[in-house]
Amino acid sequence: MAGAGRFFEDFVVGDVIRHATPRTVTVGDVALNQALYGNRFVVQSSDAFAQAVGYPRSPIDDLVAFHVVFGKTVPDVSLNAFANLGYAAGRFLTPIFPGDTLVSTSEVIGVRPTSKGDAGVVWVRTRGVRADGTPVLEYVRWVLVRIQGGRPLPDPVVPTLPSAVDPSELGAACPRIDRAAWDDAEAGSARRFDDYAVGEKIDHVDGMTIEEAEHQLATRLWQNTARVHFDGYAQKSSKIGRRLVYGGHVISLARSLSFNGLENAFHIAGINGGRHVAPIFAGDTLYAWSEIIDKQPLPGRDDVGALRVRITGLKDCPPTEFPRAAPDGKDHPSVVLDLDLWVLIPR
Repeated sequence: MAGAGRFFEDFVVGDVIRHATPRTVTVGDVALNQALYGNRFVVQSSDAFAQAVGYPRSPIDDLVAFHVVFGKTVPDVSLNAFANLGYAAGRFLTPIFPGDTLVSTSEVIGVRPTSKGDAGVVWVRTRGVRADGTPVLEYVRWVLVRIQGGRPLPDPVVPTLPSAVDPSELGAACPRIDRAAWDDAEAGSARRFDDYAVGEKIDHVDGMTIEEAEHQLATRLWQNTARVHFDGYAQKSSKIGRRLVYGGHVISLARSLSFNGLENAFHIAGINGGRHVAPIFAGDTLYAWSEIIDKQPLPGRDDVGALRVRITGLKDCPPTEFPRAAPDGKDHPSVVLDLDLWVLIPR
């Protein structure tokens, strides 16, 4: 059936999937991204600032590249998914700019049926490149995909993934920065690499209530075709009973909220790991807090360093007490996102 998508039985370890369709990123995408998430990081906001510190013009928000590359994969990887389970080994390999055309491919690197028998976990390594072949982004994600039934299931293969991206692999995310030209007042803060301490916790203060129209617009913008986000009629009979907000929408909102306290952390360079801990719906308000769990210099770079930031997204719960775990050791009931990133910040 046209548009039926792959079921768990259709995934074979080693297969490489070329995803339709290439997408040219435009200034219109930048404007819509801004309207949806309110990103305030200065390098992505001001051509004049970006040019002063070493860019040809403002690069596009790193998560735009992520959304575009991710969206291409949905019809082939997660159209029949119950849930997107996690991310790891993500690297942002070069800035992108309006006019760049992005193409996505995914390699199947693992499969494992669940004991319940109605679904299986599929691991893919997705790569995004410019039309000229320049690598832009790569990451691993794993998805719980429905079993159609009536066919043999593949033998389990579970990939070994790193606990974190090596800091030596992060430098390509941005060009060399002219620190003397970095205007702290325009950037919004004087805090740089040496001003953060491992173990520090940051309350990002603001909350954003998710609107039905906004998350629907965002999911269409990134050409994500997953039915759980769109088909309200079908979702009435699902276990949850309503449409889910696209997890990437939550990631972008949390990243924008993190500006309060991480104003100069202008690039995402790596995704060490991430989980969509619980669903979130239109009408819920997202808050976020971050913990600095590591900081590392970059080899051969005295202009920027890397902060390892664990961002926790909370539903309807201001983060004044930094909740993450419940007393029983499980996730706190308000946690919807647990995201471990490397971000770059001037030294």
